[in-house]
Amino acid sequence: MAKNTLSFVCQNCGAAYNRWQGKCESCGEWNTLAEEDTTGSVPVSIRSKRKGRTFALESLSGKTQDAPRLSSGMTELDRVTGGGFVRGSVLLVGGDPGIGKSTLLTQATSLMARAGHRIVYISGEEAIAQVRLRAERLGLSDAPVQLAAETSVEDIVSTLSEGAVPRLIVIDSIQTMWTDTVESAPGTVTQVRASAQALIRFAKKTGAAIILVGHVTKDGQIAGPRVVEHMVDAVMSFEGEGSQQFRILRSVKNRFGPTDEIGVFEMTGLGLREVTNPSELFLSERDLGTPGTAVFAGIEGTRPVLVELQALVAPTSLGTPRRAVVGWDQSRLSMVLAVLEAHCGVKLSGHDVYLNVAGGLRIHEPAADMAAAAALVSSLVNAQLPSDAVYFGEISLSGVIRPVAQTPARLKEAAKLGFKRAVLPESARGGDAGGDAGLSLNAVNSLTTLVAEIAARGSRRGEQNPPAEKNATPARFRRGEG
Repeated sequence: MAKNTLSFVCQNCGAAYNRWQGKCESCGEWNTLAEEDTTGSVPVSIRSKRKGRTFALESLSGKTQDAPRLSSGMTELDRVTGGGFVRGSVLLVGGDPGIGKSTLLTQATSLMARAGHRIVYISGEEAIAQVRLRAERLGLSDAPVQLAAETSVEDIVSTLSEGAVPRLIVIDSIQTMWTDTVESAPGTVTQVRASAQALIRFAKKTGAAIILVGHVTKDGQIAGPRVVEHMVDAVMSFEGEGSQQFRILRSVKNRFGPTDEIGVFEMTGLGLREVTNPSELFLSERDLGTPGTAVFAGIEGTRPVLVELQALVAPTSLGTPRRAVVGWDQSRLSMVLAVLEAHCGVKLSGHDVYLNVAGGLRIHEPAADMAAAAALVSSLVNAQLPSDAVYFGEISLSGVIRPVAQTPARLKEAAKLGFKRAVLPESARGGDAGGDAGLSLNAVNSLTTLVAEIAARGSRRGEQNPPAEKNATPARFRRGEG
């Protein structure tokens, strides 16, 4: 009999320790170590005597057959995966609870099953009746998708090995799966890792594509060991705000396609609807007469996306001003504020600053620096920015506007949506993309120039149209008047 070996495994990163401690030295999290039995089903003395089998070696000069892709029937999903699902690939899909992961996969599997492919949907969290209710609500109850409610990996592999190999298998979710090879509870790091390894081995052996649904932590990261993300071929994140109807499927890792690609969906009563032009969706409810708003021409993967940045700069009576940002990096906002105060003379130490990306989109590229700065200065001086202008450019610590990639694609998308002007870095003016797109280019080389233009517009606006006392207290309610 093998001797039981107990170890303490971090449930956040998967690091193992011989004794319990409050803080994990690998990831720095507190109170995440749990006691697990890491003894396998086969004794160590028997495993060490097992002889390996020989396998054939091939040269680099051999012919390589391109892996055929299987279309999901949804254009936005195929865009994120790189053109469809590759045979034998394993994908990990994560997202907040209730964001629509099961809805998206139910729609995709139903479309693929109607196309004549064998599709298997295995749910470890819901009963078969619950999955059928969702399909009936989406109008997909007639799709020939094979359903099962099972959590044992050995039973799943044995069942799927009989008959024709499925083209696509959905495991919802990997945290509910368990295997007999380890003696830990379902959902622990050891079980998740062992279950994922068994399913990946089945996919590579049979050529079936597998989609693993993963839970997320409170920080938005996929729960379980990070090693699972390295084991799979692609990692996709399903994002969105609960108060917004927009859903974004973002590719974080993809061995068979581009990374940082996004697919945009809209949640409706009949399920997820694909959005072919997300720029029009994000700019549909734009307020053209409000200072502090600027349109940013960004790039998400290979797709240009126009989105509105909203800023509010208000005086504060607190000793420490508040800095709040939604949809953008907090550290980049602090950097832009520091450059504005150090090189442009914009004093924001006595103001609260709020920045929001409209529509629930999260921006990760530094090209949004100029649009954010323009919105902040516009709100501070109460100056309305041109409604037909887009902004993009990276701000350096010296206040110089640095060039960004894919300028022609940004300008072409802006011209398609009816914009007439573009404020961009000076070095991007030499290209002929602006002339082809029909835009009037306003090239700036430093942030000081942009701030001066916006401030001058604000002062002229204040001279011509002095602010009215719309919110002034009526005379009958003033002290001493009746």
